[in-house]
Amino acid sequence: MGHPADFRGGRVRGFRARYGASPLHLLLVLCSFALAGYAGIRLLDGDEPWMVVVWFVGAALLHDLVFLPLYTLTDRAALTVLGRRREPAAEGSPPMWGWINYVRVPVFLSGVLLLTYFPLILGQVDNFTAYTGLPDDVFLGRWLLITAVLFGLSALLLLARMWSSRPAKRAPESAPGPGSGRDSAP
Repeated sequence: MGHPADFRGGRVRGFRARYGASPLHLLLVLCSFALAGYAGIRLLDGDEPWMVVVWFVGAALLHDLVFLPLYTLTDRAALTVLGRRREPAAEGSPPMWGWINYVRVPVFLSGVLLLTYFPLILGQVDNFTAYTGLPDDVFLGRWLLITAVLFGLSALLLLARMWSSRPAKRAPESAPGPGSGRDSAP
């Protein structure tokens, strides 16, 4: 079969050099393609497959022509309002150039949840309880709770980053006293 060193080093390194990633990455990519293909076949196996195509094209156009400029403008406004540190950090303070990402990520996740479930969150769905047997008045509170948890976790991660990147305090150097140097007699 081969020497174990061939699999640990040589052959895997050769595969990485040709493919650019590990064999596990290739396996996961192939599995995701298979799953996407299966979902596409199931999705288009209906009465009107062109409606799915129209929906995808409409979603792409809506994203590129409306949502992308909207959240780019919102991001620029946040950077302007909250201030961007252009000068380097002062001596002894940690650099915080990526702080805006601690706002972007919870806003993005909360926005995706709102975009996905906005009819339920805004209470615009009729007969939801009749069809599912589930209450329809809990979605706004749960979305607000999830949003608050996302921002809270992001704030905790930012504080942990600030705490871990702060410089270590050095002990003050004391002046040599009598008997502490080499030239003193024992």
